[in-house]
Amino acid sequence: MNENLKILLVEDDANLGYILKEYLQVYDFNVEWARDGEAGLVQFKKSQYDLCILDVMMPKMDGFTLAEKIKSFDPDVPVIFLTAKALKIDKLKGFKIGADDYIVKPVDEEELMARIHAIIKRSGQGTGEQHPSMFSIGAYEFDYPNQALVYEGKKQLITTKEAEILRLLCINKGNLLDRQTTLRELWGENDYFNRRSMDVFISKLRKYLSKDPTVKITNVHGKGFVLEDEEK
Repeated sequence: MNENLKILLVEDDANLGYILKEYLQVYDFNVEWARDGEAGLVQFKKSQYDLCILDVMMPKMDGFTLAEKIKSFDPDVPVIFLTAKALKIDKLKGFKIGADDYIVKPVDEEELMARIHAIIKRSGQGTGEQHPSMFSIGAYEFDYPNQALVYEGKKQLITTKEAEILRLLCINKGNLLDRQTTLRELWGENDYFNRRSMDVFISKLRKYLSKDPTVKITNVHGKGFVLEDEEK
């Protein structure tokens, strides 16, 4: 199932790097392991990857800096951060860079595998599943693959997480997008930090869509959100 999916693992801890590489290869992932941030960037430039797993605290180049450089080459590649830091400010920094997930050490291999599979599922990789890619939202056009909102010919680029949430809202337009289901699908778990993160992304999407007064994202208290416009 996973044999064609290529993962870049960047981890300076030799024992953890070896264990994670061997574990992922058991599940048929094609894994390439770099021992520091600079080596990880060199490796990334040599090939195409379906997923990057990056340690945060590394010599030569930290994981946040590496992720920013990786995203400058390929904005769509999913990134999971591994870190000993559990502070909210560090998680926020990771998500602002465009992280898809954030796992605090010590790493539970089964949890890591569940997070990887969640990312693969929502991106449609390796499944052959076809997802809508272009959506009309009132006067806006939403280009999901390129993470862009177009209004009167002007393009607004949005982050990966914003695009994923907006895509789910579009698929369920006029109907309730369940908060708990969305949190599990996009974040892997429903906790306070992830709920707050989702609210922040919804607020940003409202601002992006504010030029068309017919478009609104309604909060259904305790349940979720509904995207509506005047489209018949």
